[in-house]
Amino acid sequence: MLLTIPFVLAYVPSDPSVDVPALDLAIEWNLETNFADGGGHRATFTIHNNGDVALTDANWALYWNMFQRTIDPGSIAGNVTIEWINGDLYVMRPAEGFHLAPGAATTIRYRGTYALIKISDAPVGPYVVWRTADGSERVTPVADFTIAPFEGPEQIDRGPGDMEPIPTPQWLFEQHAGIRPLPGAEVQLIVPRPKAVTRLGASVAIGSGAVLAYESGLRSEATLLANALDEMLTGSVSVAEAGTAAAPTIRLGIAEVDVPGSYTLRATAENGIVIAGDPSGVFYGTQSLRALIPAEHLGREQAEIRIPAVDIVDAPAFGYRGMHIDLSRNFNSLATVKRLIDAMAFYKLNKLHINLTDDEGWRIEIEALPELTEFGGYRGYSPGETDYLQPSYGSGPSPDPAAGYGSGFYTRNHYIDLLRYAAARHIEVIPSVNVPAHSRAAIKAMEVRYRRLMTAGREAEAEAFRLIDPEETSRYRSAQWWTDNVINVCRESAFTFFTTVVDELIAMHDEAGAPLRVFHSGGDEVPLGSWTASPLCAEYLTRHPEFDNPRNLQKAFFKRVVGYLTAKGIRTAGWEELAMNFRADGSWTPNDEFADGNAIPYIWNSLEGAEDLGNRLANAGYPVVLCNVTNFYFDFAYTKDPRERGHYWGGFVETREAFEFVPYHVLRSMRSTAEGRPYTDDDFRDSELLAPEARANVLGLQGQLWSETIKGREILEYYYLPRILALAERAWYGQAEWGDIADRAKRNAAADTAWNAFANALSLREFPRLDRLNGGYNYRLSPPGVVVEDGRMIANTAYPGMVVRYTTDGSDPTASSPRYTEPVAVTADVLKASTFDSRGRASLPTVVDLREE
Repeated sequence: MLLTIPFVLAYVPSDPSVDVPALDLAIEWNLETNFADGGGHRATFTIHNNGDVALTDANWALYWNMFQRTIDPGSIAGNVTIEWINGDLYVMRPAEGFHLAPGAATTIRYRGTYALIKISDAPVGPYVVWRTADGSERVTPVADFTIAPFEGPEQIDRGPGDMEPIPTPQWLFEQHAGIRPLPGAEVQLIVPRPKAVTRLGASVAIGSGAVLAYESGLRSEATLLANALDEMLTGSVSVAEAGTAAAPTIRLGIAEVDVPGSYTLRATAENGIVIAGDPSGVFYGTQSLRALIPAEHLGREQAEIRIPAVDIVDAPAFGYRGMHIDLSRNFNSLATVKRLIDAMAFYKLNKLHINLTDDEGWRIEIEALPELTEFGGYRGYSPGETDYLQPSYGSGPSPDPAAGYGSGFYTRNHYIDLLRYAAARHIEVIPSVNVPAHSRAAIKAMEVRYRRLMTAGREAEAEAFRLIDPEETSRYRSAQWWTDNVINVCRESAFTFFTTVVDELIAMHDEAGAPLRVFHSGGDEVPLGSWTASPLCAEYLTRHPEFDNPRNLQKAFFKRVVGYLTAKGIRTAGWEELAMNFRADGSWTPNDEFADGNAIPYIWNSLEGAEDLGNRLANAGYPVVLCNVTNFYFDFAYTKDPRERGHYWGGFVETREAFEFVPYHVLRSMRSTAEGRPYTDDDFRDSELLAPEARANVLGLQGQLWSETIKGREILEYYYLPRILALAERAWYGQAEWGDIADRAKRNAAADTAWNAFANALSLREFPRLDRLNGGYNYRLSPPGVVVEDGRMIANTAYPGMVVRYTTDGSDPTASSPRYTEPVAVTADVLKASTFDSRGRASLPTVVDLREE
């Protein structure tokens, strides 16, 4: 969504007509090692001054974003300083005596904490702030910025204790060794797998001019199906209410169901296609009908489509089948989110959890508080953050939405349009407004409002929505390293702010015809130290001794949130901290105060030591949504390959991790820790198992897409596809049969067999479909495995039947490169191979350099 910026910008690009140095810098960043003395990483910036004016100790500063690492000031070599500012923003400034003449270069070396193993970990969005002769500033992005490749183990491993394998060509080959093609008749027809499918051994035609009849209440479902069929047929499908058309080809009917979303689908040559269920079930039945259409029919028109004759009886295992998308940290357009909704609908997911606000941006228009988007919807270079938020995640110095993904928001009308689009596809939108932490954008925007109204002499209005205690001196650092991102919940204006925002969201949902039923309040990661030095909170705790330490002020605020929303018939959701009582040292116990069904914890933390967290809260009576970081964080890198973008603080998440999730035995979902250490049964000896009677408290599953490393539609789709298909399989079909096998070795063997079957369904049916659906999705193609044995190159793939092409001249394979069909005699030192889809898109190349062996 590209919106006009309604205020004067502080960002001023260089103007040749002004006395500004002819800036021409080329900067290269190089990671030397993650095994630096004392731990952490060592890296360099090499700055080439290609301009005609010297860089001095007074005329420049270099800014960039980088995932949070502490820079050791004593390690810096190069006559500069490097400082962390806030969040992920850093600055390099020249020290006294610095001089870099035109045509010269200098290298700055430094050491920082923690490892950097991904290209996406490297500094991003660099820009130079120039101070001109008259003392003014000009800002220029660094266009010529390169990152040296990560190639050796010291750049790819996180340190000596990293047990996660590097995905070498040999390792990939070994991982793919168990994949085998299945006969066509054994390949799963529909993803997600229906409860029961009977193949009737014939085919059924849908021809141009087909008639689609629907019973009352199903017009929307009929129209969407007809539109999808029209794209494949030379003639339009006629849509008519049941009883008004003779001999319909497709009939949609209402039927009573025991489980919401259930349906039956029967397709025979004699009786055509009949889908029956409740309205959502009929919609899912139409998606199954679309899934039965061979992929080659998509993207072109023909006189007739044929599907296999089948009898399907189906119902969802979980009522909550969700995807989360974060619009705050990096913004994505309405069109991009609609494509996600389309994919969700096709694979029968039904909840879209949208993170509308966070520290790095406020993305929804609130008419009563325009500063939230006029200020909080933009990021850019603005000294003192007077005009917009500071750059984050490489968004750069310009606040223009067209310049990147740091700026933008949805207007009220955009959001209502999104709600209607989702509702037509039986997807409930669950908005998330983060309080009291992850609230920096709101806090800063309300300070802009405060200053404006105070300047106008309107003090009461200025105080009405203020979110800070101006006398507070608490010191903390959040998970994303913000020092000022927590709302002061001891101010009554904080609750007024919250209810004002919620009421406007309720009105938008009502206008869209999609009433707000669940509101997600975030509620996690309030950093230790918050409110500890706030006079307002000290006074509040004196009046309320039942909250025994500042940490539990979060619980006090949340109690009011739950009460307000419950009175309006809305359930309150939040991350798991909403269900916790905190002790002063940060430890916790389940809080049974909210375990009445009106509060829903979303469980993300399944890291080492917290693997059973979802079990504990479900056993305590809470309805939970399982969002386990180890299986469902789709912004995590697929593998340790440094070219694969994404986070890895919770490990790596391949599509198989989502497929192998075991909802009622979550401990069986976990094969290794975030550092790659294999789990053993001893690791879970003291863990809490899910009680049989608590299974009903597991509402469902959700995949997460946090957007720190997501820059636009292609990266977003690469992250969620094909992982979302595995999520859908598990959320719709439910726990796999092998999940009940207690013996680890037998369970893993059964899971291997099941994964091979699912991999066949993906490569033989779903990938060709995704090449054509909606004009084609940018799903991830897994690189092939490659070994050289007896002078021959042998390749295999993660999914059966995929095309592999290779080169022997050092270039990356293209769609015109030789196709691998059998072992190839090796006549070169460097071999490269990639997997290709039907459009000619290539995976990351697998590189075999025989000179290194």
